[in-house]
Amino acid sequence: MQKTAYAAITLGSNSFNMLVATTEAGKPRVEAKYKRKVRLAEGIGCDGMLSESVMQRGLECLEMFAQMLVQHQISHARVAVVATATLRAIANADEFKARALPILGVPIDVICGMREAELIYRGMVATTVGEGRRLVIDIGGGSTEFIIGDGDKLLFKTSLPMGCVTFKKQFFSDLPLQERDFADAEAEVHRLLGQSEAEIKQLGWHTVVGASGTVQSVVELLGHRGESQLITVKVLEGLKQEILLHEDASLDGIHGLCPERAPTFAAGIAVLLALFRLLGLENLALSGGALREGVLLELSERLLE
Repeated sequence: MQKTAYAAITLGSNSFNMLVATTEAGKPRVEAKYKRKVRLAEGIGCDGMLSESVMQRGLECLEMFAQMLVQHQISHARVAVVATATLRAIANADEFKARALPILGVPIDVICGMREAELIYRGMVATTVGEGRRLVIDIGGGSTEFIIGDGDKLLFKTSLPMGCVTFKKQFFSDLPLQERDFADAEAEVHRLLGQSEAEIKQLGWHTVVGASGTVQSVVELLGHRGESQLITVKVLEGLKQEILLHEDASLDGIHGLCPERAPTFAAGIAVLLALFRLLGLENLALSGGALREGVLLELSERLLE
């Protein structure tokens, strides 16, 4: 007997993702994954509006997702669609949602940063082996979430407007890149952290877990090089120096870097480096899951009710 599938769709500032799953032993079992680098945050103009060309890029991705929903025979009632920082910020979010509705047949739920942090933590706990107090850092395209928890218990959560796509526009758009670009980015991270920096340090942690694209790009690169996939300041400093040797945006001389990740790589490294220094991090490991897994878990629980 074929199990009934369901799907969690997350619309981030950098990537759009879709997970298709069935339930096995009361838990989601992922059957298929779909992802596209939409880089929605690149399209935000000075007027706070999302440009038509980037909006169209996002809608085309949703059309692909809709085709996959049909292929997997997933009804609208078994789909959750969640959007984050860019759709929280843009002035024409209602237009995007209205144009997306007939494509997916499901309304987009634009969640606040705190709700995003909760879902990220749930997704991490469900997919990542570990004990003790954990600090979770999720660097997205338009926001970064910080969560501290013990097991299922949340102790701290915040969402701040720093991300690899927005920082690319702000600090890393003029080539060749220079040391001062990284210094300016670190100063902005420090400003945005504000009081959260002291709160995070005061609570403390046993281990640090990084989620999503920026951390994944570094881990993938280290894996290609046959090196330890634990991220440290030394690793990040080395990658920064490699970035500074390149005069074009392709960064094609950086061994192990996926070309798809190159456009936002420098900005992501800058944010990570700043956080290592400001928070005094020793090392950071990749999470098994984050937002999309958290959304999938909540959808599966709702469908079992």
